[in-house]
Amino acid sequence: MDLKNVASLTFFCPEIILSVTILLIIALDLIAQSRRWPAALALIGCLCSLIVSFDLYSAQPGLLFHRMIVLDNFSIFFKVFSLSATILCILMSIGSNEIDKVHEGEYYALLLTCTLGMFFMASSSNLLMAYLSLEMVSLGSYVLTGFLPHSRRSSEAALKYLIYGGVASGTMIYGMSWIFGMTGSMDYAAIQLALSQEGINKAALFIAFIFILAGFGYKIVFFPFHMWSPDVYQGAPTPFTAYLSVASNTAGLAIMIRFFFPGMSKLLASGDWTATAGVEWPQVLLALSMLTMTIGNLCALNQRNVKRMLAYSGIAHAGYMMMGLAILNNEGLAAILFYAVVYMIMNLGAFLVVGMVSNVTGDEDIDDYRGLAWRGATVPAICLAIFLFSLTGMPPFAGFMGKFFLFSAVVKQGGAFAVLAIVAALNSVVSLYYYAKIVKTMFLDSPLPEDKQVTMAANNFTLLLPLTFLTILFGVYFGPLVQYTNYSLRFFIK
Repeated sequence: MDLKNVASLTFFCPEIILSVTILLIIALDLIAQSRRWPAALALIGCLCSLIVSFDLYSAQPGLLFHRMIVLDNFSIFFKVFSLSATILCILMSIGSNEIDKVHEGEYYALLLTCTLGMFFMASSSNLLMAYLSLEMVSLGSYVLTGFLPHSRRSSEAALKYLIYGGVASGTMIYGMSWIFGMTGSMDYAAIQLALSQEGINKAALFIAFIFILAGFGYKIVFFPFHMWSPDVYQGAPTPFTAYLSVASNTAGLAIMIRFFFPGMSKLLASGDWTATAGVEWPQVLLALSMLTMTIGNLCALNQRNVKRMLAYSGIAHAGYMMMGLAILNNEGLAAILFYAVVYMIMNLGAFLVVGMVSNVTGDEDIDDYRGLAWRGATVPAICLAIFLFSLTGMPPFAGFMGKFFLFSAVVKQGGAFAVLAIVAALNSVVSLYYYAKIVKTMFLDSPLPEDKQVTMAANNFTLLLPLTFLTILFGVYFGPLVQYTNYSLRFFIK
């Protein structure tokens, strides 16, 4: 199926719903008196788009809008993923004191705009569309990072994000221009066909690959393009920090998979992939994966701010997920999809508790968690402990199964990949130290007289318990999620 513009609109319903919702939020924000309208409308729009996205699984896969966008199970999975993360972020924002102080209509309109950009990131089949979609997400993210009024930390984080993003964007599009110059096309299928022919300068191709990887690396926050992450995570509103940590990073992973697998690799009859000759990018990703997880975990050890700690933790988890890319087969990709889902659940849950504590204390320092379990927040403390142990990869939580699937896929490859698995296992042990430090502070440290009581709002309670339940459930009953991720790993290749 290769459709033109008008015919493509039939399969473009999730994007249309989201676009209409954004316009309605902007219009109603000008006339409505209630401050709850934007959040309610954003939530309704995302739910409608989510329902329609599931219906697309029954549609015939193919190319839309003159081969600019691809419709397949892989792109639909990331639509569902992005919408799920956005819905959870909206619910977190409703209970956040930080968001009450901002222009809520603009906040939710920009949030949905970022989600719309993530749709295109996962479904791009053209270099130009990939670049435009990534910029669409980035520009909205810059504004939302600096959205807290009268906060110097928020403004500084937005400026750093903008500078790093601008440099990475320019580097990436420069690499894309090299690819276009060598192949004469921006279409992934045409690029893959041209690269398989003789006469391509492998040195120039490798340089282009490095430039493009720099742009993707800034979005996924792997080493050495991670420097912006801790400052941005600390300065941004906590609900949006949670959104960045899961939705934005995973969308970057999606655009990277779409480019390097159907674009620069060839699918074999066995179901595995083979990289373009002369560009050994799996070996590059193997080294970057080990460096990323190691540096992320080591930098997290001495952090006193919980949001900065979770930022470095996110860098380490990006390194874990890169393992699935490096082994260059569908088993690794399926493990990435599974891990992305469980990481979204446990990481958003951790940030939800961070936001609850921040609402009371006004800060995110570890000392603010002193005796948290005995200051009226026993349930949040227990839930946060579950999320943190799951992030470590301890059984019987979902994080353990996520790492199990990743590690087993890597170990099966043998050779240098066995070393990668050993490094990842050692890094998981290192991460236990800084995660357990928070748990120890919450349960074993005695609260001081000046430590405030922490109360839990009803909306936070109704969000926290399902996230905790799913973190435990997917650790012991993960079959349906495995089936869904395997079913979603189907590319349309022409």
